[in-house]
Amino acid sequence: MVNVHCLNNIATIGLDLFSDDYNTKSSFEDAQAILVRSAKMHDMELSDNLLAIARAGAGVNNIPLDKCADAGIVVFNTPGANANAVKEHVIAAMLLASRDILGGNQWVQENKEDADIAKSAEKAKKAFAGQEIKGKKLGVIGLGAIGQLVANAAIALGMEVYGYDPYLSVNAAWNLSSKVKHIVNVEDIYKECNYITIHVPAMDSTKGMVNKEAFDIMQDGTVIINCARDVLVDETAIKEAIASGKVKKYVTDFPNATTAGMEGAIVIPHLGASTEEAEDNCAVMAVKQIVDYIENGNIINSVNYPNCDMGTCKTAGRVAVCHKNVPAVISKITSVMGDEGINIEEMSNKSRGDYAYSMLDISEPASDSVVDKLSAIDGVIKVRVVV
Repeated sequence: MVNVHCLNNIATIGLDLFSDDYNTKSSFEDAQAILVRSAKMHDMELSDNLLAIARAGAGVNNIPLDKCADAGIVVFNTPGANANAVKEHVIAAMLLASRDILGGNQWVQENKEDADIAKSAEKAKKAFAGQEIKGKKLGVIGLGAIGQLVANAAIALGMEVYGYDPYLSVNAAWNLSSKVKHIVNVEDIYKECNYITIHVPAMDSTKGMVNKEAFDIMQDGTVIINCARDVLVDETAIKEAIASGKVKKYVTDFPNATTAGMEGAIVIPHLGASTEEAEDNCAVMAVKQIVDYIENGNIINSVNYPNCDMGTCKTAGRVAVCHKNVPAVISKITSVMGDEGINIEEMSNKSRGDYAYSMLDISEPASDSVVDKLSAIDGVIKVRVVV
């Protein structure tokens, strides 16, 4: 029986994919797999039993990735599962920033007792007039699963779209409209575009990337949309940019002490992926990744270990090894197998930064002695007999 613990509510459509071999009512301490959405895990004590954590969503800043990697705990996320929901949210954000729909709605609420409100509205509505997005220039920073959908949708709405992503994958490029102008310098986005939307992960290299220097070269009246992470935008600098007229509106999906009540900001309570469909998609993907890892040893969409997929085992046994990405580990692993008279029929080794992952399909099941000898190798973190 595989013990699974859910730190947050996970959509039933995903949990129903677990077979009777999985106990989804496990305690956190006994769990071999964790499913999580927003719960903060940095201060949690992680059990030696824990093999994997799956985040039902894209962002993993609530999970201690390095701590998990050091313990041989593979962390998964679900890129693209909520992409359509966030895309629609971004389009809505652009429209809210362009047309004062919120101001108009507030006026109606304030004047709801007016018996002649229809006539009054005709006089009042000019205060809420806006602009169309058709023909405007949109800069999309980051062309991953979400960014490419936003770019394509904006093209369909008649916008002129500029895309910036120095790490654009081949698959993403194939899915991107040929009408999107590929920009190699992000400063050109800041200079040229009326609307700018950000879709990059929060890393040391991206935190505060939209800053005073960026605002200084923007056109007056630029609209900034941030449905990725609040730390990507220097919030002190954008407050000043709004006051100066450089930024017309800042739409952010991340309320905090700085943005809540900020003049010129439309602050939404992190609703980008809050749709039934997105939650279902994330749950299904997260569960499938956990099951594939537990039952086959395959890693797909990990954020702290390399992807490694050998399908299902067709030999007598399969062993999976989490280890440091250092010289001689592979030779020592194969030496153990040779000394034990075990033939390696197929093997895969992948690395990612400081960490690596190896799977070996072998001619006979691995004994406890083999596992102990592999575990004793310098640089090996965790050894698991998959089959």
